[in-house]
Amino acid sequence: MSPEPFGARLRRAMDERGPLCVGIDPHASLLADWGLNDDVAGLARFTRTVVEALGEQVAVFKPQSAFFERFGSRGLAVLETAVAEARERGALVLMDAKRGDIGSTMGAYADTYLDPRSPLFSDAVTLSPYLGYGSLRPALDAAVLNGCGVFVLALTSNPEGQEVQRAVRADGTTVAAAMLAHLKTENAGAEPLGSLGAVVGATLGDLSSFDLAVNGPLLAPGIGAQGATPADLPTVFGDAVGNVLPSVSRGVLRHGPDAAGLRAAAARFADEVRTAVGGAVR
Repeated sequence: MSPEPFGARLRRAMDERGPLCVGIDPHASLLADWGLNDDVAGLARFTRTVVEALGEQVAVFKPQSAFFERFGSRGLAVLETAVAEARERGALVLMDAKRGDIGSTMGAYADTYLDPRSPLFSDAVTLSPYLGYGSLRPALDAAVLNGCGVFVLALTSNPEGQEVQRAVRADGTTVAAAMLAHLKTENAGAEPLGSLGAVVGATLGDLSSFDLAVNGPLLAPGIGAQGATPADLPTVFGDAVGNVLPSVSRGVLRHGPDAAGLRAAAARFADEVRTAVGGAVR
């Protein structure tokens, strides 16, 4: 029996738990703000607190793998535990790894994050397509096979991204538009939502010149500390706003280590997103 597609699982999680993704980003400065040491013990305490507080509340967790990798194998062990415990609590896990390579190396990344036999098996992973969209094929195929998802970097919120993403190709389209078009083709006919999504920054203003209707989820970083608010979402995403998954990290995490503070902050952001999106047609 084929696993249920990620897009269907994500749609249900967003409807039931609220359209919100909470990043798990254990910056050294954030550990210090929580009164924790910048070491593996502090990392483990921070991560466990977030997962235990929010694992039965939020739709999606997005651990940033770099903040765990910096502690080597012991940091990765903390990440493995967090992924497993988050999924046990019913939250989906989107691994923010931004991997991109070619051939067998891309296949190895797919095995790491999208193979159920891996200790880092996640519901979805972020990917960088800037070795060519086709280079992602091993991960795209693994995602479909295993009921997982991917989020392809398309229009990111960092200013430096524009020199690549908004570069104009020989056919007159931008690179970002080409990535969105690929995803739209991949997701054609999927219901209620495709499993292959795009990363599109919530801080970018009016994006009506881009076709964001890819029939897949749109991960929207930038809410909270980066300056965007849930009220900005309809302007940025237009008719595609119903498929937006806003991502908040510091806006929620700064309310820790108190579990009640974390839960209240996440609930507030989710409610603000619901209000902003309203009855958007999906």
